[in-house]
Order: sequence, then C-alpha cells, then structure tokens
Amino acid sequence: MEAVLGVLIFVIALFAVITLIRSVRIVPQQRMDVVERLGKYKRTLSPGLNLLVPFVDAVRTKVDMREQVVSFPPQPVITSDNLVVSIDTVLYFKVVDPVRATYEISNFLQAIEQLTVTTLRNVIGSLDLERALTSREEINRHLSGVLDETTGRWGIKVTRVEIKAIEPPPSIRDSMEKQMRAERDRRAAILNAEGHKQAQILTAEGEKQAAVLRADGDRQARILQAEGQAKAIRTVFDAIHTSNPSQKVLAYQYLQSLPQIANGTANKVWIIPTELSKALDGLGGALGGLANMAGDKPSEAVDAAAVEREAVAAAEAAAAEAQAVNAQVREAEAQVSGDNAPKGLPAPETIPPSSALGAADYNGAGEPERA
Repeated sequence: MEAVLGVLIFVIALFAVITLIRSVRIVPQQRMDVVERLGKYKRTLSPGLNLLVPFVDAVRTKVDMREQVVSFPPQPVITSDNLVVSIDTVLYFKVVDPVRATYEISNFLQAIEQLTVTTLRNVIGSLDLERALTSREEINRHLSGVLDETTGRWGIKVTRVEIKAIEPPPSIRDSMEKQMRAERDRRAAILNAEGHKQAQILTAEGEKQAAVLRADGDRQARILQAEGQAKAIRTVFDAIHTSNPSQKVLAYQYLQSLPQIANGTANKVWIIPTELSKALDGLGGALGGLANMAGDKPSEAVDAAAVEREAVAAAEAAAAEAQAVNAQVREAEAQVSGDNAPKGLPAPETIPPSSALGAADYNGAGEPERA
C-alpha cells in the first residue's frame, strides 16, 4: 500500500511539474510565438514571461521578427535579344505580422523565392543584354516594388532586392571582351594621335617663333651694319670735303687703287675705264704744272722727284697687273673651250708712263727729265 501511495505521489508531482512547465513560456527578444487553443488561434506571445493554459494552449509557430537575408541560386533568364543569362539575387525582408505570415501562406520563404524568379524573368525579358547589364538599379527598384506589393498581404515586408551577378554565355563574354579591347585600342590610338598632333603644333610654333626672332635679329644686325657703314661713309665724305683735296690728289689715290682692283681670281676680264685716262691726264698735268698752279704749290719740304717716281711706279704696276690678269684669262679660256671657243676681249692697251704723266716731262728713254 505504501508503495502504491509513493508511486501515486511521484506521478502527481511529475504531473505538477509538467503542468507548470507547459503553463510558463519565456519568449526571447525579437521573436513572437503564435498560440492556438484547441487548434484555433488564441493570441501571440510577446517577448518575456507568458502564462499558458496547460494542455489547452499550444505554440503553433515561432516567428523571427528580425530582418532576414536570403540568397537565391542562379536562375537562367532569357533577354529580349534571345540570350540566356544567369542571374544571382539577394533578398532582404522582415516579418511584420506573424499571424498572417503563419496563416496566409504555408511557406512564405519559398513563395518569396518563386515570386522573385518570375518577376525577374518578366523584367529581364523586356530588356536586351546591354541594357540589362547597365540597368541594375532600375531592375532592383522594379523587383522591390512588385515583391513588396505582393508579400504585403502575407505580413512580410521586402526591404531590398539586389542582383549579385549577371553572367552572359561564355561566347558572349568573349565577344564583349574583344569589343572592349577594340574600344580601348581605339581610344589609345586617338589619344596618341592627339598627343602627336599637339607635339607637332608646339614644334611648329617653336620653329616659327625661332625663325621670327632669328629674322628680327638678322634685320637688326643689317640695320646696325648699314648705319655703321653710312656713318663711316659720311665721316669719310665730311673729312674729304673738309680737307678740300685737289684734282691731282684724287687722281693719285685712284692710281694706287688700280692694283687692288686687278687682283682677284674671279676677274677674268679686266676693263680699264675711261676715267683712268682722265685721271692719268689730270695727274700728269698736275705733276707737270706743280710749280705754275696757284694755291697748290708744294711746300719746300715736299720732294717733287719722289712724288713723280712714286706715280710712275704705281702706273707701271697697274699696267703690269692688268696684262698678267688678261693673260691668265686667255689661257683659262683656251683650256676650257678649246681652239673653236670664242676668244676673250683684246688685251687692254698698256698706258706708258710718258702718256700718263705727259710727253713733255719724259725723255726718250722713259725717264723723267730733270730741270
């Protein structure tokens, strides 16, 4: 009897413990439990300590109220230009009404996945490949709007839909890479051509400026040189007019310049100007009438014989130089042209010192007569 009583007491104590356990429910934060009483929805347990009627109330589902992230496997989608692309999507959602999420749909996660796939196929099917690759924001926004409107009656809020990747076929990827490489090569060629063009323009501008500066410097140099020569000529001219030289001095200077005129490798033909006879006549008349010219009588310190000898020597040197030059010209023309070549000009007639200085002042031997 005592054994039966002990077993009964143990059973009663166990029943009391089980009843106490089933009547007390602790719900953690961000979770809500849906309670049914005899198979019918009774209430929703909030986070914290909750009391239930044992053996009458039962927890149907435990709903997580936090935002959840679901990554769907790649789905094949056909674009408007009949290309099959593989698209990976990521879905962010949260349960806002645990009762509707429990009783309105059997498996809301599977329903969201299928709804996402069908909506994605509808959106991508109206776009070509290029637009689908560049319109991710538009696709995400359209998916979010459709999913949020549909899942709202399930007590679910779709917060965000993102497309992770859009993978076209390998052949299309290869063609796209070639197209991108060709586009980049074209841009590089354009940039190289622009750089070469700019370099040539800058080089031409530099050469232009250098040529302008060089021409300006040459012009300034020529101007300064011409001004210097003009100043020198003006100085000589002023000095000559200031000194007021006589005709015989000018003729004497002319005779001294004749050897320099005849000296030169490029002078093939040497022509004695007519002024030379006048100059020699003037010099001869000047030297012959030195004692009779008024206002031009040489001073006692001037040696008239020395002046005459110097004039004679200058005239002989000029004549000899002219004959030598004419002989060289004739010899060069004979070597180049041959015997049938046209002959050069005749040799200039040598002017003897007696005709240059006056026959009255020379004797038969060509020497000046002494007074």
